[in-house]
Amino acid sequence: MVVALIIACEVGFWVLLAIGILLRYVAKMPKASTVVLLCEPLLELVLFVTTVIDLRNGAEPDWKHGLAAVYIGYSAALGHSTIKWVDVRVAHRYFGGPPPVKPAKFGAAKTLHEWKTAGRWVLAAVIAIALLQGAIWYVGDDGEIGSLRDWQLKMLFLIGINVAIALSYTLFPKRERSASSAR
Repeated sequence: MVVALIIACEVGFWVLLAIGILLRYVAKMPKASTVVLLCEPLLELVLFVTTVIDLRNGAEPDWKHGLAAVYIGYSAALGHSTIKWVDVRVAHRYFGGPPPVKPAKFGAAKTLHEWKTAGRWVLAAVIAIALLQGAIWYVGDDGEIGSLRDWQLKMLFLIGINVAIALSYTLFPKRERSASSAR
């Protein structure tokens, strides 16, 4: 049931996003669009409550419960930026909006962009780790918590990868090639 709900939440995210975009640009109802888009976190709340109920009813914690925590972490930390990304591109492509601002390719601006991206992913992982830890405490020592611990390790790995990437742009900043070296 948890996996089906994760899938339903993902489909619901995109459906709400499409409705929000249509309300904003086709129906010219920006306030209604905002209300619809603000309903997105309700999907994660339903998933969270359902996961807790599943565990409370005696389900053994497994990969599905861990995946639910990871999905909630991703949605909480990256959902807003995903919505903004889609909104800007739809506005530009179909409704005459300005072109999306491309991230910097070189120098300090590129480094800052990479750290912001890493920060969002780290936040997603930290939220997932916290939810997983809450589930571990909730289940207690009597339950099989190995799969939840495995998800926590995967999230630590995710943090490490993102910090390493951002750090590489700090230590070895990408520089624009000069005209003489481009030959």
